[in-house]
Amino acid sequence: MTTTAYNGLYGDALEREYNPRRAVPDFQNFLDGQIARAKATRDTRPCTLDVRYGPGPLQTLDVFPAQNPDAPIHVFIHGGYWRGLDKSVYSYIAEPLVDAGATAVLLNYDLAPKLTISAIVEQTRQAVHWLHANGRSLGGDPAKLYLSGHSAGAHLAAMMLAQDWEKQGLPGDVLKGIVAISGVYDLTPVTMLGVNAEIGLTAEQAAINSLDANPPLPAAPVLVAVGGGETADWIRQSAVYARQCRAAGVLTDYWEIGRENHFSICDRLGEAHHPLTRAMLSQMGL
Repeated sequence: MTTTAYNGLYGDALEREYNPRRAVPDFQNFLDGQIARAKATRDTRPCTLDVRYGPGPLQTLDVFPAQNPDAPIHVFIHGGYWRGLDKSVYSYIAEPLVDAGATAVLLNYDLAPKLTISAIVEQTRQAVHWLHANGRSLGGDPAKLYLSGHSAGAHLAAMMLAQDWEKQGLPGDVLKGIVAISGVYDLTPVTMLGVNAEIGLTAEQAAINSLDANPPLPAAPVLVAVGGGETADWIRQSAVYARQCRAAGVLTDYWEIGRENHFSICDRLGEAHHPLTRAMLSQMGL
């Protein structure tokens, strides 16, 4: 166990702060419920599964189309510390989005340690390019492209806010809004955790892919949300990132939501009238 400190934390104290499965002992109950709920969504809603956006084995996405072909497109990026979980766990998030008039897209990416975090960020960037080019065929308007992400997915969404899209041949405002939920934005502590044996994150990769090295560009508004029941340092990371966004001129909201923990907050995303879901819809004008 490491004795290197991060923000005054090391060893077991650091594990308790940065290992959500330690912080929420019954996490599997949440995941099992979400998996069942997601399957019911796929079984009862029109959808096209495993649409390929790149050559990697997991570079696929699931599409739940809106009835209106000019609908905004909302893309959700799953978490799992970049090394686990799958888009199929979160299909239920599409229900309130589609019901309100959006096309919902659930994104997969190849996982660590097969890929470095830098390569996963690159796959996410490729997904934005692909969606801009192909969004119309998915039943939405690629000029109305929005991102959200949870945990590691929030980190990936935040990294997209740091992209200079004009230099890549896209409109500078290709992303119209971002919702980053319970993310990890400074990757330094991850290198000190037991789970890093599965992630393979090096100190160099952590430095390259932390958000202080990737300042946001003021091209789209962002909602930085975190469960009020998360550990203190996890909440602190979200608060720090929100301050970074504001300092960069990004239109930023910051919410600590009730007593939601790292897993229960994802349940709320399937609830049409929850303030977090309403905020996602409001970004899209729905």
